[in-house]
Amino acid sequence: MIETLIDPNVSVIIAELENGEKDSIYLTKKLRLSLDEIKARLSYVIEHGFVMMNQNDDKTLFRADMDKLNKIMESDENFTDVVDGLTELDQYLN
Repeated sequence: MIETLIDPNVSVIIAELENGEKDSIYLTKKLRLSLDEIKARLSYVIEHGFVMMNQNDDKTLFRADMDKLNKIMESDENFTDVVDGLTELDQYLN
């Protein structure tokens, strides 16, 4: 999940949702992505309940579960693999 959350494409969308629910019209204009692209990028976090998507008639609303996101982001052990991977990559490049 951490790898998905720190993916630049996903993190930009989630950053937009930090301050509350956003509709698809706002997100598509702000991020310059189609609704299908937004749905595709968020599919994993939607599937696991970190982001909720509600569709009403012609409007699609997205909302982040900030409590759930904060819990996973605050856990130090979640970053161990990421830090180890970055360290290994740095050693390889240098």
